[in-house]
Amino acid sequence: MESLSFRLGDERLTLSAELLERYGTTGPRYTSYPPVPRWRDRDQFGPSEHRAALAAAAAPTRSVYVHVPFCERRCLYCGCNVVITRSPERAEGYLDWVAREVELVGQHVSETRPATQVHWGGGTPTFLSPGQLERLWAIQVERFPLAEGAEVGVEIDPRVTDREQLATLAGVGFNRLSLGVQDTDPKVQEAIGRIQPVELTRDTIAAARELGFGSINVDLIYGLPHQSEERFSQTLRHVLELAPERIALFNYAHLPQRFKHQRAIPSEALPSGMDKLRLFTSAIDVLSTQGYRFIGLDHFAREDDELARAHDAGTLQRNFMGYSTRAGSDAFAFGASAIADVGGRYVQNEPDLKAYGAAIAAGELPTRRGLELSGDDLLRRALILRLLCNDRVSRQGLAADFPQLLAPGFEQVFARDLERLAPLVADGLVRLEGDWIVITPLGRLFARNVAMCFDEPLHSGQGPRVQYSKTH
Repeated sequence: MESLSFRLGDERLTLSAELLERYGTTGPRYTSYPPVPRWRDRDQFGPSEHRAALAAAAAPTRSVYVHVPFCERRCLYCGCNVVITRSPERAEGYLDWVAREVELVGQHVSETRPATQVHWGGGTPTFLSPGQLERLWAIQVERFPLAEGAEVGVEIDPRVTDREQLATLAGVGFNRLSLGVQDTDPKVQEAIGRIQPVELTRDTIAAARELGFGSINVDLIYGLPHQSEERFSQTLRHVLELAPERIALFNYAHLPQRFKHQRAIPSEALPSGMDKLRLFTSAIDVLSTQGYRFIGLDHFAREDDELARAHDAGTLQRNFMGYSTRAGSDAFAFGASAIADVGGRYVQNEPDLKAYGAAIAAGELPTRRGLELSGDDLLRRALILRLLCNDRVSRQGLAADFPQLLAPGFEQVFARDLERLAPLVADGLVRLEGDWIVITPLGRLFARNVAMCFDEPLHSGQGPRVQYSKTH
C-alpha cells in the first residue's frame, strides 16, 4: 500500500500506508450522537414520547426542516428516502398531510419563537410547482415565523428546476441554494443515471444569482463508477468556474444489499479503496489552493464564508440540516422520514409514505423512532460535535457547560476514552495542548476515529455496534 501526499491549506501532508492500515476501519457517520441505530423504535418511543419532546422544547430559537420525498426519476447512487413519481396530484395530497402535521405539532408547543434556520430537502423540493411551493411556505411560516436574518435554504435538482420556480423560492424568502451535481463527466453520469450537462448547472446558478440567492452550495460525490483522478479533476475545474460559496464532497456508500437500485451500478467500475481515497485527498489539495477552507468532515467553504469564519472561531455547529452557525435551536421537522431534535430528544417520522399518511389521517403524530438523551449522551454529543466541527475541544469549556457531570474531573470521567485516544496522539493525529484536545491537520482525515474514542457505548456493548463506512 502506497503513501499519499497532498496539500491542506499551507501545509503539505503525507498519509502513510501504516496509518491507513491502522485507522482505515468502519464506524458511525455521527450525523447525530447517539447514532440512529441506537434509537428506540415506536414500541418504546412513539407518539406519546414525541408529545413530551414537543412540550419540553424551550430553546430560545427554532429551526425547521421539511422533507419533500418526490423525484421524477431515481439516481442509481441515491440512498435517500424518495418516492419516484411524475404525478403532481401526489404532491397535493402530501402537502395536505404536512399542513395537518404542523397543526398537530403546534398543539403541543407552548410558545411561538422565531425560526433562525429553515431547510427544505428531499427528494426534490422543486418537484413542486410554483403554486405548491408557495403553499408549503405559507403552511410553515404560519406556525414558525422567520427571524430577521434567518438562513433559508433549499435543495434543488437543476434538471427539473426552471426560472419560475427559482423566482418563487426567492420571492418567499429563500436565500441559500444547494444543487446536486455529483460529477460532470458524461461517462460517470451515464453510469449513475443522472445526465446533467455542465451548461445546465451553470445556467441554473446564473439565474439564482440574478434572483438574489446569496449563497450557493454544490454537492459532489467521490467513489462513483468510472471516476479517476484525471476525470474528477475536470469536475473540480468545472465547479470552481461556477464559484459556489460552499462545496460538499460526499463519500459514495455502495450498499446494493440495502438499496436494490444500486445493483445497476457496475461494481467492477467502482474505484478501489486506495483510488477512492486518492480522489478525496486530491480534491482537498485542489480546493485548498483555490480559496476554499476544508471544514467539518466533508465540506469546503470559501474563506470569506460564515462557515469558514465560524470554524476558525470554534463556533461551527452541526445538525440534521448540515453545518450551521445557528446555535441553541430546537429543530422541528416535518414530512415522511424527517428527523427532529427537540426538548432533548431525537424524533424521526415514519419513512414509509403510506404509514406517514395513515398516522396523519388518524390525527396522530407520525412517529417511527426516537431517543431521549441522557446527561451522558448530551455530554458526549457536545464533545464529539465540537471535535468534528471545529477540530478541537476545551476541557474547561465542557466543564462549564456540564459542571455536575464533570465535577469528578475530565480525566476521571473520560479515563477509558483517553486511553483509547493515546495511540492517535502517539501517531500525530491528535495533540493535547494544555486545556485543549486538538485534531491535527493530518488527523482530520481520521476525525471519526477520534470521535469513536469518546463513544463509550460503542466499546462497552451498551448499544448496537453501528458500522457504516470507512472512516477515511
